[in-house]
Amino acid sequence: MTIANEVARRRTFAIISHPDAGKTTLTEKLLLFAGAIQIAGSVKARKASRHASSDWMEIEKQRGISVASSVMQMEYRDCVINLLDTPGHQDFSEDTYRVLTAVDAALMVLDAANGVEPQTIRLLQVCRARNTPIITFVNKFDREVQEPLDLLSEIESHLGMDTAPLSWPVGMGRSFGGVFDLRRNRMRVFKAGQERRGGDDEMIDGLDNPVIAERFGDAFAKASEEIELIQEASPAFDRQAFLEGRQTPVFFGSAINNFGVQEVLDALVDFAPPPGPREALQRQVQPEESKFSGVVFKVQANMDPAHRDRVAFVRVSSGRFERGMRLKVARTGKEIRPNNVVSFLSQRRELVDEAYAGDVIGIPNHGVLHLGDVLTEGEALQFTGLPFFAPELFQAVEVKDPLRIKQLRTGLTQLGEEGAIQVFRPEAAGGALLLGAVGQLQFEVVAHRLKTEYGVDARMMPSRYNMARWITADDPKELRKFMQANAANIAYDVVDAVAFLAGSPAQLRVAQELYPAIQFHAMREHGGQVFA
Repeated sequence: MTIANEVARRRTFAIISHPDAGKTTLTEKLLLFAGAIQIAGSVKARKASRHASSDWMEIEKQRGISVASSVMQMEYRDCVINLLDTPGHQDFSEDTYRVLTAVDAALMVLDAANGVEPQTIRLLQVCRARNTPIITFVNKFDREVQEPLDLLSEIESHLGMDTAPLSWPVGMGRSFGGVFDLRRNRMRVFKAGQERRGGDDEMIDGLDNPVIAERFGDAFAKASEEIELIQEASPAFDRQAFLEGRQTPVFFGSAINNFGVQEVLDALVDFAPPPGPREALQRQVQPEESKFSGVVFKVQANMDPAHRDRVAFVRVSSGRFERGMRLKVARTGKEIRPNNVVSFLSQRRELVDEAYAGDVIGIPNHGVLHLGDVLTEGEALQFTGLPFFAPELFQAVEVKDPLRIKQLRTGLTQLGEEGAIQVFRPEAAGGALLLGAVGQLQFEVVAHRLKTEYGVDARMMPSRYNMARWITADDPKELRKFMQANAANIAYDVVDAVAFLAGSPAQLRVAQELYPAIQFHAMREHGGQVFA
């Protein structure tokens, strides 16, 4: 196959949702339906030995939540599907944001009882800013939930996009009879059972089939009226509007019961776009180009605790990757020849001989690759749009055993480089390392990982800071002057970008007024080079 043909087979998407909407469960069931796994790990049965395939970190298995994004690759209907599961919890929104820069589409999961929730809105704003196409799955119709028409209205009003239902629920809760596939004019009959697959479901053809009306009575009569209403009032599915992020196809079901998943999987193949062009500062990079390029959108330390490894997740942007090929790290100019590159099914890995645009590959390394690094066959490229946000919470960190200070610094450096936490080194001598986070749960995860992965019992302490701004100046002398005058508030992050730490908004405003030559930035891009 040519590079263009291979690229056309790729579908790369992220699953996003508010916590507890059923995102990780749906991830499991998509893998099951595609044949990538034989048994779906029960997300709820945390006391058993089975856990979600996408939750590999020990703390995830204990708490039953996803705190790190994970990558899974599978084949279905002659397409190669790269599925990126993301943390639903808002405390890990930075990791999710970076994952969304690496995908071509998103699958949004809604809890049918709760509808559109705050974290869903935040994630959708990120998708809308990038015009990412979105497929919607409304979950948990095996329970008593909101009316489907109300849910459509909520999606349209809260998310500002048209809905195009492609399946419709017949009943809910105890009266849930199944979903009617509006694309194929047939009803998929509901039957509970976690290990069933879509091919085992009973199907009944035709909306006007008297068998359906007889079997499902009032529930089907109501669904039939609603289907007639939406077909008259709602715009038909428009793939171009979907690709531009203006319309979302909507599916209903129950992920825990493997129900309604088949339609979603088929829609991902049929509707989601193959990899498109990527913007670099130098030029637009086309996916079918002959030369390889890729960007590191995630770094994960200790995926295999036995080997203390660090894996750089690389989204292939163009060309063909071959194992052992010479690659240049654009940031440093260094050359690498990765031979042990892997693809993922969560924690399971397989050696990769080749990969194409849209694929996600993992390159084990020892600190050579950082978030945002671009790999090419020699061309100097810098892709845009991989941000770090100024943290809103701070804690100082010290080690309980002074003999473990080296392990503490190693652990924090690695966790900082993977983006799990932001680590600041105060300019003032003897100052304790500072951790900056978007959410409180990040501190708990870091403390847990320091203990389990690095053998460091760390003590978290309150900090007098509650905001940070990265600083730059057109005149280096002005920057040095500011840093000297404010030495007690100056710190360096993991890539040595300089930051000003403030204890209050008032302190930040005073600094801005006194030093107009200094630019204060709430966001930086990777490497510290580009600020906004």
